[in-house]
Amino acid sequence: MKRVVIGLSGGVDSSVAAYLLQREGYEVIGLFMKNWHDDSVTISNECPWLDDSNDAMLVAEKLGIPFQTVDLSEEYKARIVDYMFAEYERGRTPNPDVLCNREIKFDVFMKIALDLGADYVATGHYCRKGMIHKDGKDIYQLLSGIDTNKDQSYFLCQLSQEQLAKSLFPIGELTKPEVRKIATELDLVTAEKKDSQGLCFIGKVKLPDFLQQQLKPKEGFIVEIPEDEPVFSNVETEFNSTESKLEYLSRKIIYKEDWGKVVGKHQGAHYFTKGQRKGLGVGGTVEPLFVIDTDVEKNIIYTGQGKQHPGLYKKALFVANDELHWVREDLALQLDETMHVKARIRYRQALEKATLYKVDMGLYIEFENLQSAITEGQFVAWYINDELIGSGVIS
Repeated sequence: MKRVVIGLSGGVDSSVAAYLLQREGYEVIGLFMKNWHDDSVTISNECPWLDDSNDAMLVAEKLGIPFQTVDLSEEYKARIVDYMFAEYERGRTPNPDVLCNREIKFDVFMKIALDLGADYVATGHYCRKGMIHKDGKDIYQLLSGIDTNKDQSYFLCQLSQEQLAKSLFPIGELTKPEVRKIATELDLVTAEKKDSQGLCFIGKVKLPDFLQQQLKPKEGFIVEIPEDEPVFSNVETEFNSTESKLEYLSRKIIYKEDWGKVVGKHQGAHYFTKGQRKGLGVGGTVEPLFVIDTDVEKNIIYTGQGKQHPGLYKKALFVANDELHWVREDLALQLDETMHVKARIRYRQALEKATLYKVDMGLYIEFENLQSAITEGQFVAWYINDELIGSGVIS
């Protein structure tokens, strides 16, 4: 019997994943990761870790599998929370869920599991693992989940071949309703439990409150940029190379205060992100205001009216070499090579046709259609058919 350690989160997905592994004949051990203690920044009664660990324990009891809790809060703070603060301070918008999988679940947690003699680590993610044999070796594939509505492959876009080799995703072939049905038939305590929302492991966090622990409030201006600002209409069309064209298409517009008018005040540019509509507290405009950029140096938020504002849209983005990751290392592009893919810049976004261009400093991704709110610090992931082959942090 192969031994599998499963991360039991206290939710329905990991509960059913544990049962499916057991049914397949694995020796299953349930571990709950305690990654956060500070309830002062969660919204009361929303996913406190105590309830979750209790539910995970009840599921383990019901299935008759060993269970224990591991405290990873120190590593979580160092690798996820401190990283988040640093990124927000730089004016970037991090994705803690992607980092949490790379750094915690499939690294720190995986090492603990392997020390317990596990052959594999399993989670309740909606994705699948494939394997092909190429040039005399096994290559692992990260495939999207059958349930396109719940597919979570994007959150695992930073996994390596070594991590995939030791991973199992038992519910990847199922839809959410099928998972709930199994949990109900087994009379599991988690069968009707709502999906947790908010930060990975911390629960539904009031983000400004959370950030204010480290990033102090600082009053600044909200500036509205009109959509007929000349910077949007002076479009370059002549380029001496593909790279200069891509550089232009992915460029960051440096806004100036005198291009628009001050329409309000905020408590810190680092609390806001591109594409954000809520929390600006500015009324009286024909259409709602959206954040089109933030300047953390000058502490200014630039906004535009309506979701069609030209300041929100770009056709290309750039990933620097040190933030570029290939799940399929055998498919990694060499200098001057290109590849047609489908890509997404956020979870649950429909996949969009795009072309990858490998240049000396990194990788350009040019989309067929304009993309809204391409945000520095977020992850872009690219696919061939239903296989996620690479990802990177948007520069």
